[in-house]
Amino acid sequence: MTTSVTSLSADRIAKLETVLARQEILDTLTRFSRAMDRFDRDMFLSTFHPDATIAAGSFVGGPVELYDWSTDMHAQGQKATHHNLLNHTCDIDGDTAHTETYYLFAARNLDDSNWIAGGRYIDRLERRDGEWRIALRTNVIEWSGMVPSMDIPFADVPDVHDNGAPARSTSDPSYTRPLTNVRQPNVPA
Repeated sequence: MTTSVTSLSADRIAKLETVLARQEILDTLTRFSRAMDRFDRDMFLSTFHPDATIAAGSFVGGPVELYDWSTDMHAQGQKATHHNLLNHTCDIDGDTAHTETYYLFAARNLDDSNWIAGGRYIDRLERRDGEWRIALRTNVIEWSGMVPSMDIPFADVPDVHDNGAPARSTSDPSYTRPLTNVRQPNVPA
């Protein structure tokens, strides 16, 4: 059974518009995490309205200043970071949305220790000119701790980075288009 758009009720259309808005909002939040981990300034700034205010730890200010502050902090402290998004709630009222998104932050520090922390991003997003971006963010850090270090699995495989080495830049393999494999077939016994 197929349904044409013209036969959808106003209620169904409104629900579809809400689902699309929720996905666009979640995509914005995911772009923030990716941009932070890859030190991708343009992508990072695309997640905030230029006049946004962000309160994160000791920082309170705008997106450009946040990018400079946070990438400097992470560059001086960690080799790699993962800003993982977890539970997500989203209340949309017209062109304004309020979200609460749990996160798990994990990092490999410069001294090879591992740091994890958990908290929530509490955001107000606004749709301006058809685009959802963060207008206000409060970062609530709820816990933090160190995890025992161990060698990174498979770091000793000679060609493990032939498809691209992890990088905090656009040289990371996640930017490669089209993604290809140059490693030789090898099925361990």
